[in-house]
Amino acid sequence: MPLYSHIKEDFSLHSFNTFHIDAVARYFTEVDNIETLKELISSGQLDDKPLLIVGGGSNLLFTGNFKGIVVHLINKGIEIISRSDDSVIVKASAGENWHEFVTYCVKQGFGGIENLSLIPGNVGSCPIQNIGAYGVEVKDTILSVDAVDLHTGELLNFSNKECRFGYRDSIFKRDLKGKFAVCSVTFQLKLNPVVQLEYGAITQELSEMGIENPTIADVSKAVCSIRHSKLPDPKMLGNAGSFFKNPTVDEKFAEKLAETFPKLVSYPLGKEKVKLAAGWLIEQCGWKGFRDGDAGVHEKQSLVLVNYGNATGSNILTLAHRIQNSVYERFGVKLEMEVNVI
Repeated sequence: MPLYSHIKEDFSLHSFNTFHIDAVARYFTEVDNIETLKELISSGQLDDKPLLIVGGGSNLLFTGNFKGIVVHLINKGIEIISRSDDSVIVKASAGENWHEFVTYCVKQGFGGIENLSLIPGNVGSCPIQNIGAYGVEVKDTILSVDAVDLHTGELLNFSNKECRFGYRDSIFKRDLKGKFAVCSVTFQLKLNPVVQLEYGAITQELSEMGIENPTIADVSKAVCSIRHSKLPDPKMLGNAGSFFKNPTVDEKFAEKLAETFPKLVSYPLGKEKVKLAAGWLIEQCGWKGFRDGDAGVHEKQSLVLVNYGNATGSNILTLAHRIQNSVYERFGVKLEMEVNVI
């Protein structure tokens, strides 16, 4: 097999991570289709090198230069596979921008992911992270995931069950981390959708918009408005969205915590489990709006760590560890990072 010739050396990753960290990849290449990815794998040029597959770069924190090869997957395409009376099956390539895909589906009247509007990143990362927002998780709409084995080049199809989805989690973040590249995701969406309005912020926003009987387009617009008002645009201020997961604790532990902290923000999950609002915990520890050099906590949302310009990944990570320690000391709750630290 001839060598794959489109590999660059000592390549800046500043534009390929939404934290805008000045990291450098020893090797870098872009791949726009599955066959080219298979060709690259077969060439042997990935052997004996650390490998990182990058999409939108919205969930990465580089704490130094990457000594291996970064493959930027930019394959495009949206295909309607089939329709029934009440649902449609849509396949989207990994390199499609997530919000643009949501917008496409909303315009087509395909419901189920409108609450996930404006989440940064590409389609390929959505099953890895099992992205979620405003009462909706993407796992509830995913039918299957196509991924290439980075060792053999074989294209495999993973059913929803085989993806082993969890809260901001999947098999691709655990057992298969670094072993597969997600190439496309197939969704089953509703043609007669019932809008999800579990989160009061959406209901309030719709009310302020004067909408009583919202469509999925209305919900998407409301979500975008909320996110614009609370979250920084990564293009303007380096960040990766929510840096920490909302912790899940036992119901009895949450009840004891609420005795000490009556304003504790929590959500029952069933099975004697409760989800705590990580943003509230962080804010109570005084971190909201904190800044140390160019590493900081956003002034409107404590879950979001930001790079004000020249922070290094190590600066951001040190701040994250300080936040984790203070939350644990005050509440006895361990915060888990949502971002992938490289």
